[in-house]
Amino acid sequence: MAEQVIFDKKPGAWRTFCVSTWLGWQIESNWTDLFVFLIYSIVWPLSRAAILVVMYLVIRGADFSNPEFVNMYLGNALFGLIGNVVNSVAGGIIEEREHYRTLKYLYVAPIHIPTYLVGRGVAAMAGGLLSLVTTVAFAAVFLHMPINFGQINWLLLIPAMLFGFIALVSIGLFLAGWALTIKNNPWVLGQSFSSLFFFVSGAVFPLSVVFGNWEWPGYIFPVGFWLVLTRRAIVPGVGHSFQMYTQLSDLQLLGLLALYSVVFLGIATLTFRMFDRKAREEGMIDMVSNY
Repeated sequence: MAEQVIFDKKPGAWRTFCVSTWLGWQIESNWTDLFVFLIYSIVWPLSRAAILVVMYLVIRGADFSNPEFVNMYLGNALFGLIGNVVNSVAGGIIEEREHYRTLKYLYVAPIHIPTYLVGRGVAAMAGGLLSLVTTVAFAAVFLHMPINFGQINWLLLIPAMLFGFIALVSIGLFLAGWALTIKNNPWVLGQSFSSLFFFVSGAVFPLSVVFGNWEWPGYIFPVGFWLVLTRRAIVPGVGHSFQMYTQLSDLQLLGLLALYSVVFLGIATLTFRMFDRKAREEGMIDMVSNY
């Protein structure tokens, strides 16, 4: 008599999340040794920050405690998180489909695809946070910027980082669904939106530099709220001098960030389902769009 095979129950969202986070970390670290990846995670952000430091040194001199440069430096460091998370979630689904050719297997597996993508985003966020801490510590120790880890407003920083992560993952999830239905070069979506955020978020310079007296472009996406809030939390005095959303208090900005995060999460969930249904119906799950 043939032996009866008993299949395990469908894995829950938590198990899917944990496994996808582990897998995302392995991909982010290029499957290398942890020690080697940690060295890379320290050297790479410092080399990127060094370019900005040298440019400022040549143009303005060695006044690294200038509030303008401190805000510029922190914005540049924080912006790396935006690219990391958005590109990891949005590009992750294309990477699975066209680089590893495994997306069709994920779809037939008993897992929740959006949860899998969120796990990939958490792994990217972890790597980005390591780079951020390294960059900020370098500025405080070697550039003598007015950054005091004992004076960081953690009650503002922690919820700002949480809602910011939700917003970034939501944007990435929307782009991931959209990318599923694009037949040519879908990988450019994440990079294109990251470039757009560079201008509308005030990452390096206030919106007034690009748009004059108009601030409305900064209200389209929540990334600007997040960058300003994190600046204010890390360097409370200097961060408030940044000329964006000066009429809004910390609590008002946090409320806007929370509201935008919830709205964007709802939009991303609905649109991903719509794009996912379209991709299934038109046979795009295992499509290869490259040449």
